[in-house]
Amino acid sequence: MSRTERDLSPGLLERAARVRLLALDVDGVMTDGGLDYTGDPHENKRFHVRDGLGLKLLQRSGIELAIITGRQSSAVSRRAEELGIAHLYQGCEDKWQTLSELLGRLQLEADEIAYCGDDLVDLAAIRHAGLGVTVSDAPREIREHADYITTTPGGLGAVRELCELILKARGEWEAIVEEFASS
Repeated sequence: MSRTERDLSPGLLERAARVRLLALDVDGVMTDGGLDYTGDPHENKRFHVRDGLGLKLLQRSGIELAIITGRQSSAVSRRAEELGIAHLYQGCEDKWQTLSELLGRLQLEADEIAYCGDDLVDLAAIRHAGLGVTVSDAPREIREHADYITTTPGGLGAVRELCELILKARGEWEAIVEEFASS
């Protein structure tokens, strides 16, 4: 049964506490899923700043980050570089295969990863990950297979919500808040 932050089970928190790698789709997760084309070959993407801080906090906590997306975009490359995300895979048709290969390189097990996606191309990765996550505005078929559904839509802070869930499950969130409060 899928859970949201309003209904966190001990099992969900245990899964979140085991996470050593968070892998994310881009369109519909890190962005709102809209594609904004200009007249030139570039496309614009809008990322939420709070997601970025959440990802930096996970990195500081020792959690690896990866982006696995089916599209190619210089905007995604730039965002990954800004955030220091070393594991960037663009143009991936089989996201679970890409994620499996990354697990092998990092010597991780599937139950040590969280994957967040929002559409059919993400379904295998969501189902096989130790913590399969989707966003609140994902199609019903995706939400039915997720262990956790964010209360926030993709591109509007859903990634931050997931980062906080992982940090809370690890017992680190309160110290982070206190650190910022005392700065």
